[in-house]
Amino acid sequence: MTSSTESVPLIDLPAGEQIPQLGFGVFQVPPADTAGIVARAFAAGYRHIDTAAAYGNEAGVGQAVEASGLDREEVFITTKCWNDDHGYEDATKALKASLDRLEMAHVDLYLIHWPVPAHDKYVETWKALIDAQAEGLVRTIGVSNFNQPHLERLIAETGVTPAVNQVEMHPRFQQTGLRREHADLGILSEAWSPLAQGKVLDDPAIARIAEAHEKNAGQVVIRWHLQVGNVVIPKSVTPERIDQNFDVFDFHLSDSEMTEIDELDEGERIGPDPDTFIRP
Repeated sequence: MTSSTESVPLIDLPAGEQIPQLGFGVFQVPPADTAGIVARAFAAGYRHIDTAAAYGNEAGVGQAVEASGLDREEVFITTKCWNDDHGYEDATKALKASLDRLEMAHVDLYLIHWPVPAHDKYVETWKALIDAQAEGLVRTIGVSNFNQPHLERLIAETGVTPAVNQVEMHPRFQQTGLRREHADLGILSEAWSPLAQGKVLDDPAIARIAEAHEKNAGQVVIRWHLQVGNVVIPKSVTPERIDQNFDVFDFHLSDSEMTEIDELDEGERIGPDPDTFIRP
């Protein structure tokens, strides 16, 4: 893709696509509000929108893209296959249903939302994604919330490595070991809940760094993700915060500031454990 917002780095993906490193997530955005919220994100400069079948708001994302006047190639759209749709046939149907709701011929990135090892169908599901990519329904395929053993099994049994693994990552849960595994395998690390649902924003170290740069705490954490190399998808329904979360390309964290944030890692999730999670 080509970026109309030159400040957002574009990261190359194996299939030839480029993913904007900063995107906009719509988790928990009410379906009735989604089109308006995504339109506001487009106005702020975002060109990467992350949704999922489970969010119930794919239609709103599609409506916002259609209404934006943006060329489809200017916008990077991610959606995800939900846990109840694992298995080859069900995953294939689920993708086509997502495309219908989005009113799109393809998505740029399609992810298996969770591995659900209790069902033991994620390899079969992955094979469906491989074929969907070959058919042109998906530009790039990846996974979400996969741990190292899940990734290694996918690769061993199919020979195809996910381009992306979208996982919980924030200063208090930095996933250093998993990110190292990603780097070794050529998988891009993408962070959901990058601000730990706001739980890191009152940390004194982050507050000091924010004051030094005349930024807010959220902007500092997003900047940390970018400099670590993560793709990051903050979410907000507040227009001012949507703008602020995008305004992160006019400052740079020093090595010492990065180290201060690195030292906040507590190894504690705020979300579910991928080894056991099936549904909320």
